[in-house]
Amino acid sequence: MWKYPTFFDVIIVGGGHAGCEAAHAAAKMGRKTLLLTMNLDTLAKASCNPSIGGTAKGHIVREIDALGGIMGKIADRSGIHFRLLNRSKGPAVRSPRAQIDKVQYHIEMKKFLENTENLELKQAVVTDLVIENNEVIGVKTEDGVFFQGISVVLCNGTFLQGLMHIGQRSFEGGRSGDLPCKGVSVSLKESGLQLDRLKTGTPPRLHAKSINYDLLEKQPSEDDIFFSYDEKKHPLPSISCYITYTTENTKDIVNRDLDKSALFSGIIKGVGPRYCPSIEAKITRFADKERHQVFLEPEGLNTVEIYVNGISSSMPYDTQMEVIHSIIGLEKAEIMRPAYAIEYDYLISGQISPTLETKLIKGLYIAGQLNGTTGYEEAAAQGLIAGINAALNAPKKESFILPRSSSYIGVMIDDLITKKIIEPYRMFTSRAEHRLHLRQDNADLRLRIWI
Repeated sequence: MWKYPTFFDVIIVGGGHAGCEAAHAAAKMGRKTLLLTMNLDTLAKASCNPSIGGTAKGHIVREIDALGGIMGKIADRSGIHFRLLNRSKGPAVRSPRAQIDKVQYHIEMKKFLENTENLELKQAVVTDLVIENNEVIGVKTEDGVFFQGISVVLCNGTFLQGLMHIGQRSFEGGRSGDLPCKGVSVSLKESGLQLDRLKTGTPPRLHAKSINYDLLEKQPSEDDIFFSYDEKKHPLPSISCYITYTTENTKDIVNRDLDKSALFSGIIKGVGPRYCPSIEAKITRFADKERHQVFLEPEGLNTVEIYVNGISSSMPYDTQMEVIHSIIGLEKAEIMRPAYAIEYDYLISGQISPTLETKLIKGLYIAGQLNGTTGYEEAAAQGLIAGINAALNAPKKESFILPRSSSYIGVMIDDLITKKIIEPYRMFTSRAEHRLHLRQDNADLRLRIWI
């Protein structure tokens, strides 16, 4: 094992939304920080819907920005469609949301991190945690390099023992086109930490020119919406999204082929999110519902790929084609990327402290989907808090903890450490008992006192 010649205060494993925030936070606090990711070309990749914000999630992004994080700024710079959800309702539930150009988001994030002082970015596959006397002292990569550090933040997303499903076919992967991460799960288990399995999924992507937009409801952008309190500009042009609906034929196709679904045939063992169900789950759970709303959302300005929000699936490819063609306006649509479900390891709740440090291993912090959450925003918020506390751990300073009364981030972390997580956790306004005070429009007044 070859030791890298530089010692780091904080090592971040994983370059998703949690990892990016953790790395930025630690580096901005003056700690010598290393971000290790399997592929620098997929840094901050929007693996599922290329959107930021939404109900309660928009609150979190505003809070991240108020605390000095970067998700809101990058979303504003790469956004192509903005809306304030629940505008007609009370201020407590109004939430900003943006459709982003997924490629531009990655470019802006990578450029931002590359120019952050005290931060090194390296492409490497971490296979082992190096632990001595119940304290982490670094990580080892598959090519035998040992990176030594005081604190380590794991932000592995859906990559730990990732297993993807399309119909009756299953294959290893952290997401479409990427390999899984295997060694870290072994290290965690050998250290005494307990893991289990969760499941999530994604819908097909369609070719924009194969869609009949004349039959769809147009949803224009609202360009007065911003996430960041510091930057009030949208450099990219805005575009419209569209709404359509499933039909009775959709229901018939899904019911006919339920036994071919990886989820309903028993192949998938992990528990999926109730609040973002697959089209199979929608059809069976709401059998009396005549139709289901479907959102068609562009993935960027320089691609024809359209994200079909509302019909994630683990059906076979041919069934997915039939389902798509049964939806209004999609009768001749072409699938560019099929839907799939994915199972992955996560840390069973009760094993982390409010700082997101593990109780068993000193200096090891966990952030993102590895804690049982789902969503870019929830992951980024955890990355921010884990990065701050990992940085504070290097000189052994007092930890940073947000109470439930202060923020949605505080509510989420308190839920993660005090409640049993048996399904992917997503933030809702209903989870916050102080939601009348914890609005998206006052996050700066609530939280900038902390920085």
